[in-house]
Parts: sequence; structure tokens; C-alpha cells
Amino acid sequence: MTPSSEAGLHCRGVGKRYGGTHALKSVDLDLPPGSVLALVGENGAGKSTLNSIIAGVVRPDDGEMTLDGVPYHPASPSEALHQGVALIHQEIRLLPELTVAENIFLGRLPVASGRIDRARMAREAGVVLDKLGVAVDPQRKVAGLSMAVQQGIEIAKAIIRRPRYVIFDEPTASLGGAEADRILEQVRALRDAGTGIIYVSHRLDEVMKIADRVICLRDGALVAGWERGHFTQQDIINAMVGREFTFEHRAPPPRGDRVVLQLDGVTRTGVFRDISFELARGEILGFAGLIGAGRTEVVRAIAGMDRFDQGEIKVDGKPVRYTSPSGAIEAGIFMVPEDRKGQGLNLGRTAAENITLPWEKRLTRNGMITRAVVAETGLRQKQRFDIRGRLDLPVSSMSGGNQQKVLLAKWLVEDPAVFIIDEPTRGVDVGAKMAIYEIIRTLAANGIAVIVVSSELEEVLGLCHRVLVMSKGNQRGILSREDATPARVMSLAVGA
Repeated sequence: MTPSSEAGLHCRGVGKRYGGTHALKSVDLDLPPGSVLALVGENGAGKSTLNSIIAGVVRPDDGEMTLDGVPYHPASPSEALHQGVALIHQEIRLLPELTVAENIFLGRLPVASGRIDRARMAREAGVVLDKLGVAVDPQRKVAGLSMAVQQGIEIAKAIIRRPRYVIFDEPTASLGGAEADRILEQVRALRDAGTGIIYVSHRLDEVMKIADRVICLRDGALVAGWERGHFTQQDIINAMVGREFTFEHRAPPPRGDRVVLQLDGVTRTGVFRDISFELARGEILGFAGLIGAGRTEVVRAIAGMDRFDQGEIKVDGKPVRYTSPSGAIEAGIFMVPEDRKGQGLNLGRTAAENITLPWEKRLTRNGMITRAVVAETGLRQKQRFDIRGRLDLPVSSMSGGNQQKVLLAKWLVEDPAVFIIDEPTRGVDVGAKMAIYEIIRTLAANGIAVIVVSSELEEVLGLCHRVLVMSKGNQRGILSREDATPARVMSLAVGA
């Protein structure tokens, strides 16, 4: 079957092989102008491969594509963009030492009288950012901006080129409720202006809200498709995993009431203030709030990544004061950061090396760490966390879900007193989410105190024993599992 000659982006029989592995198997796709096509599937299902082919990142081995009735064979992302197709990556690809406007116009800086027209650049960047609802000065450097703002800048980079078709790859993965809703509003505005959108997301509630049509990939093949109003979230999950998939991820009640971690009036001037709570052995405490509420900043201070000015932290009833993550580790506090690729993993090293990296001094035998020790430790953690993939290959070759498992394995070579995990399931598929929930439940069942920071309210409410809600750097309240309804949490989070 040949692609359609009608307006829109059309794929017929598109396939891709890597050696003997079929990453994509004869996939058909139709994206009319002014519509949103949601692309769903577990990590490794072929979504990234299909998007990469459409965006000119890789060449297909089979099949044909047309763009508004014309054969479409982009040889590079720049060629795809020139023809009107833009890909917005999940991972941030901004240059931190350049300004916001310079990043948005990178590769096509406007020139007037032989000089870069910075006034025009800032003006036009500001218009696009305002449309996206991104509150940032176009002339400030990207370094130090939150991930939510950086994601908005990534979207602005693509939108300013006025593409006819845009691929959004997990655009809200690092965003909270209000910020994610703003992105959805922008997607709707683009759709209403005639832009065709491919929207990739593991947040199925977003898919339900935004999609005119949904297609599901599994093991490289197209296995299901639905029109708006003719599918449920459970239909999507069943198609993704190939079976009825239900789960109960509530953790059992904490084991005892011995306080492991205590914060009294912990404050960082201008960032957060007067944070006070107790965390018991085997308890899971969730941190909820909108982006910018200060959740990540508080847990980074607890983990020794950032300083705090006032207040006291106690572990097992004893005051502790440290100025680095290594000091926190010595006190028994381990943390998995929000940005697994930027802060958590060394993508150029193997999975086994990543797992053992923080523990090299403790794993040293006779003054050195051997390959055998690295392999042995890696294998033990691979089995413990059900990591799929070879440990002797760069961790960059693994799916997002398995990368997250490697990050968990890395910080759980030894058992901590307190384990902090920031955005535990950001950008991972449904199956990997369930595995990560089980890991967290098991840690708590074994008596480890756990702090979970998550932008997914359902995750916080379903997984945690209590929920600490923050708003604008303030601790607004701590709710029991029974009292932590979505309405109550959101009311506190918005400062109502």
C-alpha cells in the first residue's frame, strides 16, 4: 500500500532493523493537519524509532512516507525541519551558558548591519514564550533555570520555526499539574491553528484529554488504534502490555513508630522556610506541590546537595550537619535525583560501572577495585531490581525504565536509613512504573524510611502513608493517607 496523496503526514509499511532486531515492523500512520495523534506504548515498543524516522534522525529500511501529498524522505533533522516537521525531545538539549533567546534562535541568529540583532531576537523569543506561558527573561542565561522553564524553552525553539507538523516526545514528563496543563493548552492552540501533532506520553490522563486519535505500538508493531470517545485508559494499558493489567500499589502500614529522620525549622533563605516533620522507620512520606513549590530544593538540602541556613536535621535522634552528599551518605541518607541523565547517571559508562561508582572506596580490595568486583556487584543488583539489558554496555543503550532501575540499584548497593527519590517514574512506561512502585514498597517493608517527590498526584496519594504539601517554599500541611484527597492536596498546593 502506498502513502496517501491527501494533505497530512502519512506512513505506510515503515520498518527499521538493527542487526537481527526488528525495532519497527511495517507501521502505518496517518496524521491529518489540525489533529492530535497520541502515540503510546511501553519503553522499547518502537515509539522513539518511529519518531526518529519521521524527524529525519534515522533512515527507515522499509516503507514510504508522504507529506501533504509529496514523497517525504528527510535525510537529517534539519531537512525535516525545513520541510515542516519538528521534533521536541523529552531530554533537555539547551546550552546553559547561552541566553534563552540565543538557545531559541540557535543556528539561525538574526543579523542586522553585520551584527546579531539581539533586540529582535529577544522580542520574538518573548512573544513565543508568552504564548507558551513561560515566565522567563529571554536575555537571561539558561543556567540555573528550572526544568519546567527549560522544557518550555525547548518547545519555543521548535514553535518559532512555524512547523506544520510537530512531534512532542513526553513534553510534560518533568512538569507538575498547572505547568502540564499549560503545555496541553498550547498543543490545543497549535492544533486549532492547523498544525498536526504527534503526542507521545506515558501520562494516559493527558492522552484522554488531548488526543483525536490514539495508536499503540508493542514490540515494534502497531497493535491497536482508536478514535476519540471510543477508548478508555484500561483499553490503552491492555494494548500496551498485551494483557489485563491491574495493580494495587499501596504500601503496607509502617513497621513500628521509631523516628529515623527529623527536621526542625529547616530554612534556606529565599527558597524554603520552616520545614518540620518526623519520618518513621518503614514509612513513605510523599512531597506534593506545584513546580516551584520548593519540594526538590528541600530534599536536596536533606541529601547534602544544597545548603540550608537555619534549623536542624536529626538522624536516629542525633543532630547531623554535613555539606556534601558524601556527608549525607555517611549519615545514612541516600538520594536518587530528579534528572537521571543529567545528575544521576554517567551515560558513557556501563550499567555495572554506574552501579558501583559511589561505592568504589568501600568495594576496594587490597587498594583497588577489580572488574570482577564491579561485575559481581552489578549482577547482584541486576537480579535484585530486574534490570533488563547487558551490564557491560553503556547505560545510554537502555530504555528509560531500565535506566531508572540502574539508578535505584546504584543508590541501594547498601541499605540506607533514609531513601529519597525525586520523580521516581518520570518518563517511564506503565510496566516499569509498577516495578518501581514494588521496589519502593519493598524498601519500606524492610524498615527503610522513604521520601517520594512526585508531580503525579495519583502516585503520591496511592503510594505514600502521609503527604507533605508545599506551596511557594512553605510547608502547607501534612496529611494522613485518609485525609489526603486530591481536592485537599490541590487546595493546599495552590495556597487556598
